[in-house]
Amino acid sequence: MANDNKDFFERVYQVAELIPQGRVTSYGAIATYLGSSRSARMVGWALNKCSSWHRFIPAHRVVNRKGLLTGKHHFPGGETMKELLENEGVQVEDNQIVNFNEVFWDPSNELL
Repeated sequence: MANDNKDFFERVYQVAELIPQGRVTSYGAIATYLGSSRSARMVGWALNKCSSWHRFIPAHRVVNRKGLLTGKHHFPGGETMKELLENEGVQVEDNQIVNFNEVFWDPSNELL
């Protein structure tokens, strides 16, 4: 992995670690906060790799812009992401956050 990617991934992880329990954000919101608004997919790649990182990253709290659990296939088992979110009080139906607007955490507004 190139150093630029490694640095970007680390910055993604630093933001993800700040997402409060019971809240979610989107790949795009993290990318925008990091000044790379067109890099939502790269945020997803970073979170896909975080299981091999040296610390716990709450990647289950990051979903797509519509509240869909698009990253769920990167977790062991088919329901792990959903279960982790529900354990934090986030309602999920049909792989989508039920009250997405209420639980959405925007780092650009929260991390001033």
